[in-house]
Amino acid sequence: VQLQASGGGLVQAGGSLRLSCAASGRTFTTYTMGWFRQAPGKERELLAAIIWSGGRTYYADSVKGRFTMSRDNAKNTVYLQMNSLKPEDTAVFYCAADRRRDNTIRITPRGYDYWGQGTLVTVSS
Repeated sequence: VQLQASGGGLVQAGGSLRLSCAASGRTFTTYTMGWFRQAPGKERELLAAIIWSGGRTYYADSVKGRFTMSRDNAKNTVYLQMNSLKPEDTAVFYCAADRRRDNTIRITPRGYDYWGQGTLVTVSS
């Protein structure tokens, strides 16, 4: 599986961006997908995840109410809608796939098997 993240850029505080992650491979629909971010000098952290069916999601406390993750299995794509962006959201954002179809949302990077290349989000104050 190959993942291609896009949609990052420069936005002012309070603005919005939508990230996309397109996946190759027919088994995408069976994967739990996650969005992580990594700021300079910090560990990579899970922001949001969605199980294969879209029936359950996870959000980190830092983004609850501001970010929404969704998936379109027909398009092999997941999205991260980010609203009310803050300067502290500035980071490289990565999409990732967990190939174990067990309806478990893993919250550490080690729980994911495939990674996109990252897209930079910069939020100016």
